[in-house]
Amino acid sequence: MDIQSIMGQVLFLSALVISGLIISRLCRLELSLSCLCSGVLAGLLLPWLEIDTGIRASNIHDLVFYIILPVLIFEAAWHLKPTLLKRWLSPILLLSTLGMLISCAVVAIALYFAMAEPAGFPWIAALLAAAILAATDPIAVVSSLKKLNTSDELTTLVEGESLFNDASALVLFGVILSFATNSKTHLDSTLLSLFLVTFLGGLLLGGLLGLATAILALLIKQSSASNILLVLLAFSSFFVAEHFFHVSGIMSVVSAAIVSKLLLREHEQQLLCDVLSTWNWLALFFNALIFILMGLVITFDMFSQQWLAIAIAIPAALFGRLLAVFGCNLLSGRFIRPIPLGWRYILVWGGLRGAIAIVLVLSLPVDLPYWWTIQSMVFGVVLFSMLVQGSTTQMLIKRYASSNYSKNKIRIQQ
Repeated sequence: MDIQSIMGQVLFLSALVISGLIISRLCRLELSLSCLCSGVLAGLLLPWLEIDTGIRASNIHDLVFYIILPVLIFEAAWHLKPTLLKRWLSPILLLSTLGMLISCAVVAIALYFAMAEPAGFPWIAALLAAAILAATDPIAVVSSLKKLNTSDELTTLVEGESLFNDASALVLFGVILSFATNSKTHLDSTLLSLFLVTFLGGLLLGGLLGLATAILALLIKQSSASNILLVLLAFSSFFVAEHFFHVSGIMSVVSAAIVSKLLLREHEQQLLCDVLSTWNWLALFFNALIFILMGLVITFDMFSQQWLAIAIAIPAALFGRLLAVFGCNLLSGRFIRPIPLGWRYILVWGGLRGAIAIVLVLSLPVDLPYWWTIQSMVFGVVLFSMLVQGSTTQMLIKRYASSNYSKNKIRIQQ
């Protein structure tokens, strides 16, 4: 593809993002839903106008994986408050590792036994779909939490759990996908060891790159240069981890963001004065772009031909999330730090599937015989999350997460 075609696609997608922002403003819709509508409308109009953008489900893997994903993960990690993250780190890590594996196992078992007979859905397909659906997106929930002036502790728990949950789910997805695309390998005990090496290797590499970036920023001592270095850090930490060291690019990005922020926090006024505004608009643009792409590749055939798969995936994802949150709290409440009951309800129902799930399903190779079934499932669950969970979570937050309620619960638990 020549540079003119690439530039044309970039401008076309950017125009759709702007149209999504306009729809959001005029119709007072959530940005993700308005961008989805923009993408769907464009997908319907372009064939009628006999315009071919060249954008296909088969050729957007590198765009979503190497460009969009690092920005979304770095921005989320950068916004975490270190002191509150440290306070809730143990429950967060428990939910994002053991909880993610519980959710993945429950969803995979449900999908396999429900889909094997009518659709011939193999175990590897069920595991891939389950790993994708284990990734949660807290954007809508966190927005509601901040709007209702709830406890910063609850916001940190929701954001931190989702971020590390996404990272571990992405690692698991990558490991399972490597087995799915290599028919000579089999799922056995090497899965766990490969998961740990990929997870911890990305964590270590990202920490080293974050350290190097902080040193460079302190050496140059210029706000604009620090901004450039951090943007480059987001992309390079992912690329170097995935391309050269074959470890988790996502864990590398998370670690790089947290380490660099910790090392530069004492120079925030001097070096980081423009960082928040930069990452806010980047995250806004790329998050909108994800839902634009979903709208462009979604088809009504998914819902007419794969309605059963979607109907199975939605309750399976909810049940897996329920068991993960309440199961982990049995350990967290006894040995670490208990999560208040109302917060658990919010974590379960507010565990929406969104941008990260879309990124993963769009990165599936189309030569896998079951890729379209998985994509239909994930799109169905994401739509349910946006239309049903997203629209009702605020009522749950009002009931269980008011500032007084949160503070009283924490005081009682202490």
